[in-house]
Amino acid sequence: MAGQLAAYGYKITENPSEADLWLLNSCTVKNPAEDHFRNSIKKAQEENKKVVLAGCVPQAQPRQDYLKGLSIIGVQQIDRVVEVVEETIKGHSVRLLGQKKDNGKRLGGARLDLPKIRKNPLIEIISINTGCLNACTYCKTKHARGNLASYPIDELVDRAKQSFQEGVCEVWLTSEDTGAYGRDTGSDLPTLLWKLVDVIPEGAMLRLGMTNPPYILEHLEEMAKILNHPRVYAFLHIPIQSASDSVLMEMKREYCLADFKRVVDFLREKVPGITIATDIICGFPGETDQDFQETVKLVEEYKFPSLFINQFYPRPGTPAAKMEQVPAQVKKQRTKDLSQIFHSYNPYDHKIGEKQQVLVTEESFDSKFYVAHNRFYEQVLVPKNPSFMGKMIEVDIYESGKHFMKGQPVSDAKVYTPSINKPLAKGEVSGLTKEFRNMLGTHRNLVSHSPAATHRRSGCSPVGLWMQGLHGDCAWRVAAGLALVALLFAVFARVYN
Repeated sequence: MAGQLAAYGYKITENPSEADLWLLNSCTVKNPAEDHFRNSIKKAQEENKKVVLAGCVPQAQPRQDYLKGLSIIGVQQIDRVVEVVEETIKGHSVRLLGQKKDNGKRLGGARLDLPKIRKNPLIEIISINTGCLNACTYCKTKHARGNLASYPIDELVDRAKQSFQEGVCEVWLTSEDTGAYGRDTGSDLPTLLWKLVDVIPEGAMLRLGMTNPPYILEHLEEMAKILNHPRVYAFLHIPIQSASDSVLMEMKREYCLADFKRVVDFLREKVPGITIATDIICGFPGETDQDFQETVKLVEEYKFPSLFINQFYPRPGTPAAKMEQVPAQVKKQRTKDLSQIFHSYNPYDHKIGEKQQVLVTEESFDSKFYVAHNRFYEQVLVPKNPSFMGKMIEVDIYESGKHFMKGQPVSDAKVYTPSINKPLAKGEVSGLTKEFRNMLGTHRNLVSHSPAATHRRSGCSPVGLWMQGLHGDCAWRVAAGLALVALLFAVFARVYN
């Protein structure tokens, strides 16, 4: 959305106090996040800011008292953010919550070729489908985003091609469940992946997002071939949530422990060294001590290098919220116990002394290193040499930690540049195609004499993104260097980041 607003002449600022309007995006992972969303709305109103809301929370519960009178952009309407912002600036309340359809068939969501601003100019994040085929009792995603709707393969391939032309060297595929891709269109995930692999430049990499066990089971052989491809990370995020079949049944997860083990065991055998990440929910309603011990045994057996441990929080309106809850102290203790087990082993110690090819894409949080990833999407910290950024380099692994390794570049090793073109500047708008520029020109002609347009040309109409801020600018130009990040409207159940 930031890209669209920047393309229409709005400007992004990191200081929300400078903005007249805040654009707030919700998160649906846990109740505390929803509380934070509510508090952000309250803060904006106390500061007399105009507010536009987006994400799954307002989509699923637009009649909540704290949302009254506020503008809302539905999860399938983000391509209309400019309309909503302009009407909200005028003092109107606008709500676009409908689903997009073509001849009665639900579409995947906003167009893939809309302008956007990449948080990292080297990484393109592409949502391959929206919605979900499941009905998990603890989740609101299905309510907010509806049934599965997959983007056409040709549109996804075109988006990937455009990204590489803009200097991207790493593509992430995301959705609520990537494994379900194409089940609504007669296609499937392996078919899409083979098409994408064909357009990935040498040295660039593709990372696949989260997939639930049921939808990957039937494609195991083909997925193993794809994950062995040199331009695809040997990495897969497969959430188990619980190792107890009775708990999985109450969650309505539509698989059992044996299904999960079959997937993991097969991929570990056919894709040597593959990284399997998974999720655990501690304290789901009805979880007994025995249920929890089954989960503990699974973690001890597989020693997942990446494990997302979450204490259960009941989301209002979900079936799980009406079930008998596990006491808070028990949930907290189980979360602590599982975390201790996870931190009891070091997954990378045996890799010290290895030579690895790594792709450098970002700076570490402490700004002391550059962050790279090896073939298995394991994090490798390398020296901050600007010539390494966006490059594939060879390193000697000399140290390891719980979540990372450290590598020293091999002397005289070739530094490979995978990008076709120079990456866009940070904050530069991607996807300003000729078609979009023409559409934008038409829009500008239509609104050039409107009060809102006059107000914006005067430079008096700031708009804010929060956790980013926007504010109005009089120039028709790309807001290069001024945009902070394009908001993503997939519910990150969570992306391995």
